[in-house]
Amino acid sequence: MTNGSQQALNTQITQSSELSMAGMDIPWLLQQWADKTPDKPYLIWEPFSGKTQSWTFKRLLDESQALASGLALKGIKAGDFVLIHLDNSPEFVISWFACAHLGAVAVSTNTRSVARDLSYFSDHVKAVCAITQPCFATLINESCPDIGFLAVTDNDTGLAAEIDANITYTPFTQLLDTPVNLPERTTDPMANLAVQFTSGTTSRPKAVLWTHANALFGARVNAAHMRLVQDDITLTFLPLFHTNAQAYSMLGSLWGGGTMVLQPKFPASRFWPVSGKHQCTWSSMIPFAFKALAGQKVPDHNYRFWGTGAHIPMVNEMFGIQSIGWWGMTETITHGIVTDLDHPGPAGNMGRAALEYGIQIRLADGSMAKPGEKGNLFIHGVRGVSLFKEYFGDAAATAKSFDENGWFDTGDIVRVDISGALFFADRDKDMLKVGAENVAASEVESVIMATQLISECAVVAQKHYMLDEVPVVFVIPNPNGLALGTEALKTKLIDYCTVNLADFKVVRDVHVVESLPRSTLEKIAKNELRKRLPKIESGK
Repeated sequence: MTNGSQQALNTQITQSSELSMAGMDIPWLLQQWADKTPDKPYLIWEPFSGKTQSWTFKRLLDESQALASGLALKGIKAGDFVLIHLDNSPEFVISWFACAHLGAVAVSTNTRSVARDLSYFSDHVKAVCAITQPCFATLINESCPDIGFLAVTDNDTGLAAEIDANITYTPFTQLLDTPVNLPERTTDPMANLAVQFTSGTTSRPKAVLWTHANALFGARVNAAHMRLVQDDITLTFLPLFHTNAQAYSMLGSLWGGGTMVLQPKFPASRFWPVSGKHQCTWSSMIPFAFKALAGQKVPDHNYRFWGTGAHIPMVNEMFGIQSIGWWGMTETITHGIVTDLDHPGPAGNMGRAALEYGIQIRLADGSMAKPGEKGNLFIHGVRGVSLFKEYFGDAAATAKSFDENGWFDTGDIVRVDISGALFFADRDKDMLKVGAENVAASEVESVIMATQLISECAVVAQKHYMLDEVPVVFVIPNPNGLALGTEALKTKLIDYCTVNLADFKVVRDVHVVESLPRSTLEKIAKNELRKRLPKIESGK
């Protein structure tokens, strides 16, 4: 097929995909359930302190529309970008849907971010306001001076909290107490909806832009892959500012008309009691979570599956729960690779290519990988529907991520076995996986180089017993660095990272060396550096 023919076919597929979303957006979906099952709980809030609270579909619709009306009175309009810097909480969910009602773009930011990050996020999208909680109010106030106003909740994930008296802010409860009077807005599934910043190979995160159609597609496909129905109840503790909880749990449950039990974070001691209390049927898990639960007695439960990233028979053996593999990215909204619940396949596999996407595993020469071979994972879909719309504000990065026929380069290396099952092998892009967080080595390296104490450095992953990987750095000091002495230099670098990077990006150790190993192209041979690092088995 010629490039011209391929592009013509892509255009036809795009038009068909967009037509399938006609007349729908996120407010439409919420309204459907509010009309059909107004009294059914959609959101159950289980804080670590305080009472359990419940939001029916109708209550969430009413409160998100009220908040949207309050934001509109403050001048927020369709197309504006709104920072949502909140831990898991009802206020996060209400704020996200409020932006959808207005046609504003919800920019959900990682609450482990530092001032440097937040300034960049706000500046990059030209945020007009921010919604946060008391413990982050000072940080947002100082980091985002150009926002029009700051809205602050009256609690930190359920705990009553004071707000710095020197900060000018609008109480979240005041905005929520606004009579519903929404500006007229055309239902447009291709309108911008949300942004999440994701780590990349460049020194700064990229703003992944979703449309309403993206969120609807993710909601529908997630529900289909997991066979979610109105009786399903998910326990959600992964952060809502990331795709996993936002698309898999929040939106998947919304499409299926199910219920989301939300907790501030993972609580090993409360996991089983809360699961039993609400008869949860599924949860998205990470290795940290089931490792933490491994020593506990497993009670009777209602779980039919956990999404664990890969099919792990040990989970079934230890907990009596089916584990399913899946692979996805912020850019794909849902699973591009997924396990069938009835046919999980071999241990460790992520699943098979999802029917909603095209998948290729390419060798370096562009040919397709055969069983047993590793290759670069490419995925094909429709921009703005099954794939993200763009990296907002970075046309060059967007263009670079797609080939001439519209295939997206995921940066992941996978292996296919003879049965067609897919296994994660490595990351082509220089990325680390710290717990559930992606970390770009280049971002950490740029911060370390900014100290002006180092002539060259290389950040690599060290295996960790709970977090999978943690970042460490090998450095060649310059004269200024040498003058400090080894121990003082290490302390200086870690302290500088602590101020300028989110905590999961901070290097755990500094190795001072005289030279760095090189590949044949004079690139630093990071694989050789990784071999020098023993796995951290406990305590650190």
